[in-house]
Amino acid sequence: MTGGAGLDPGLVDAFLAHHLAFRPVDATFMGIDGHDDRLPPAATGTEAAERAGLDALQDRLAVQPEPSSPGDRLDLRLMRSEIAIARAGLDHRPRFLNPAWYTGEAAFAIIALLLPQSQPTRSSAVAARLAALPDFLADGRARLSGTATPRGWADRARREATAVAGFLRGDIRLHTDWSESWAVPAEAAARALEDFSAVVAGLPDRDPACGEPYLAFLMREAHGLALSPAEAARRAQDAFDRMGGELEEMATRIDPARSWQQQVEALAEIHPAAPEDVPASYRRLHDAAVRAAAGLVTPAPEYGLSYQPLAPTFRTVARDLYFLFYRSPPMARAGDGSVYWVTPPGGGDPASYLRGQNDALVKAVHAVHHGSIGHHTQNARARQAASRLARLGGTDCAAGIAFLSAGTMVEGWACYAEDLLLEAPGFYTPGEVLLLKQFERRNAASVLVDIRLHTGEWTLEEAKRFYRDEAGFAAARVDGEVTRNSIFPATRLMYWLGVEAIKDLRSRWRGGVQAFHDTLIGHGHVPVAWAEDEMRRAGQIAG
Repeated sequence: MTGGAGLDPGLVDAFLAHHLAFRPVDATFMGIDGHDDRLPPAATGTEAAERAGLDALQDRLAVQPEPSSPGDRLDLRLMRSEIAIARAGLDHRPRFLNPAWYTGEAAFAIIALLLPQSQPTRSSAVAARLAALPDFLADGRARLSGTATPRGWADRARREATAVAGFLRGDIRLHTDWSESWAVPAEAAARALEDFSAVVAGLPDRDPACGEPYLAFLMREAHGLALSPAEAARRAQDAFDRMGGELEEMATRIDPARSWQQQVEALAEIHPAAPEDVPASYRRLHDAAVRAAAGLVTPAPEYGLSYQPLAPTFRTVARDLYFLFYRSPPMARAGDGSVYWVTPPGGGDPASYLRGQNDALVKAVHAVHHGSIGHHTQNARARQAASRLARLGGTDCAAGIAFLSAGTMVEGWACYAEDLLLEAPGFYTPGEVLLLKQFERRNAASVLVDIRLHTGEWTLEEAKRFYRDEAGFAAARVDGEVTRNSIFPATRLMYWLGVEAIKDLRSRWRGGVQAFHDTLIGHGHVPVAWAEDEMRRAGQIAG
């Protein structure tokens, strides 16, 4: 359809009201009020209520003419996409049959209210959610009883349940706003988590593959990709093979006597002199990245980022949860800055801790990918996007971003930002350039696992072997990585494919480099392909 109409703002309001009624923990991370005392509904009949709401929204959207403004067009596309994805999820991958969904929501229903981004602490909301957890988990036990469940999902749920039960009995009391009114419901919630874990332990195993049709649907509907899973895998395989040779050639030019693996490992020896110097190294490298980005992209100096040691409240529980160093700020209540957690030294070997906080890793992963011009700047620009939903879609929630459709922009941009500073002379050392190439190769490897696992070409063991023996993932990381791949199809592929989409779009941009990057991320949390459509309509790209 064409036309000059504006989008009825009531549609976005209605969509958000429905969406967050079933995802109240997401609302807390988004900073949207009115949901902080609630847990997601999970009782029998929830699906029917959700489908009825989706059907009503879909009927309203079906007769909506194409809006005239970019923000309204993107809002309309996002609503249509999210409704289609939600319906398909209920039909093919219902969250109610994943035990890790229950434990993730249970954990972050409480933790989300205790993080710096949620301050001041809403004590009554914490108490209300703690009190609601036993019924929520009882619904989960009833849903899952006797249901075949992938072993990795069950193991993750049990690990999370144990961690959160321990947190509720212990370290939650270290929070500066601990209230004795939480003590009784916290103990009841801890017991409910243990009961839930006991049920999950006895569930029969099954294959986690979602199947090629569903994977293709997500690639098309969520990410706007024209590629089939087979074509995406072919491109990723070609890139993976090519980059193996490039790593060897690069290493030979730097030091013919050492392999690229040895040269990357040697980077761990370049680190701060003492553990107490680590947070300052994050800030120093963040500031260096901001300076290096001059002329390439406009950073977000107006929004602060404070590097702080992880608060004692969360140090133990963070080890077994999807607990991020950096979380997107609550878009609806962003304040004037974010806290970036720095892992403090534990009780082990200080030298080992310092090697893990080496300059190369901190520079690429923490200072660039997450901080400075990476997620930090992209999130700041998203808050100003014309599309209301594009301000929210990349919000980090209990198990991932709020809208899968945000993935190619959010993760594509952060990975692209790492490589963008290769264009800043002297920012990276030759060894650090090798590390970036290894990161890129691993992202291509993750496309292969995402696709070949979910189309049934690879078993879980084959995926683990590939990550460990060919892609070079640390052995301790492999099980968790493959489990995450298995739970969330079409997520790990969005990193490398997102970068490739940005590179292709840049090659067709008609203006300057900085203007391209600012324009791209100014669209907010939308698929890169949809940003491309808007840029084409504006006459900003060729082809």
